[in-house]
Amino acid sequence: MTVTLVFLGKLADLAGAAEREVSAPLDWPQLLAALEPGLQSAIAADTTRIAVDGVLLADKTALHAAAGSEVAFLPPVSGG
Repeated sequence: MTVTLVFLGKLADLAGAAEREVSAPLDWPQLLAALEPGLQSAIAADTTRIAVDGVLLADKTALHAAAGSEVAFLPPVSGG
């Protein structure tokens, strides 16, 4: 069983793909362990938001995703 990670914007560039599958269940320490160091730093940044199945997390370290869940990473928005 897996969790789908969805990387948006510049995070997709860092990840090398827009999506990635990882083993479920998934919590914050497991997520960080599954990512390479540059991507870990970007995901852990205060400006990056995380949504699980479309619901934004107030505290990303409280992440818990079950099998079949989608975890989306939203970088800060820029532009005018």
